[in-house]
Amino acid sequence: MLDYSTGAALTIEHVREAHERIRPHIRRTPVLTSDHLDALTGATLFFKCENLQEPGAFKVRGACNAVFGLDDGAAAKGVATHSSGNHASCLSYAAMLRGIPCNVVMPRTAPQAKKDTVRRYGGRITECDPSTSSREETFARVQAETGGDFVHPYNDPRVIAGQATCSLELLEQTGGLDAVIAPIGGGGMISGTCLTVSNLAPETAIYAAEPEQADDAFRSFKAGHIIADDAPETIADGLLVPLKDNTWYFVKTHVTDIFTASEQEIIEAMKLTWKHLRVVMEPSSAVPLATILKHPGVFKGKRVGVIITGGNVDLDKLPWLKW
Repeated sequence: MLDYSTGAALTIEHVREAHERIRPHIRRTPVLTSDHLDALTGATLFFKCENLQEPGAFKVRGACNAVFGLDDGAAAKGVATHSSGNHASCLSYAAMLRGIPCNVVMPRTAPQAKKDTVRRYGGRITECDPSTSSREETFARVQAETGGDFVHPYNDPRVIAGQATCSLELLEQTGGLDAVIAPIGGGGMISGTCLTVSNLAPETAIYAAEPEQADDAFRSFKAGHIIADDAPETIADGLLVPLKDNTWYFVKTHVTDIFTASEQEIIEAMKLTWKHLRVVMEPSSAVPLATILKHPGVFKGKRVGVIITGGNVDLDKLPWLKW
């Protein structure tokens, strides 16, 4: 039995086990390229399109690993979580596939598109104020009432191992990379990326991208300890939560650097990827390209994997329509 007690206990065997477990329930998403974006950045970019997962986000990987790893007794009580949207919808989807209940706490300000997705998959939503403290307090009450297994949106080692399968596929699909970059909020995806890449391609640099208006991971990285903001505001609503102990372990151990982008830079990158990749992505997913454009010297001439984390966006409220 593999040890899932902490992030530090995870190995590449956890990733391989997770991949086998979730394979029937996820898509092996494509990797897209764009001559225009390559010319614009000076790098060769490989975009891993997790927005094309059935629930529209990479988090289906971690959710399925947690849900399908439960024994029958635990599964009968269902699962519960708190999330700004994508983890909520993905956990609801995984629970639907297994036929068990799912209760989620979501900020009342979460995009309607994400709430609709949760409900479509049978998840029961309890709303809270848009702050980390309100989210955790509301969740404690919901879990006490339901008794469901708590699947943390990113600090759960089962979730991290599931997210790590994304970069496992990316390395296979590209034949090797000089660097990988992904958005960072709570750090589930970047932790999974670190887990896989540090084991299978240790020469590959790992970068994280974050909004300037929610830059607690950037400041944590520079300070050498976790700095948590309670209620940051950014258009990249999937990146509002702070690092926790398991994800901080991977960030401090394996991340090469963290870059930030302004709100306008994120919106411009989102427009570029919509236009030239021709895929729907949410603002959080545009942050990596925004930082590549902002720091061209770091990536010029390199083969760079860019993880598009999600595509659940309210089409009636596209951000560039406000500018």
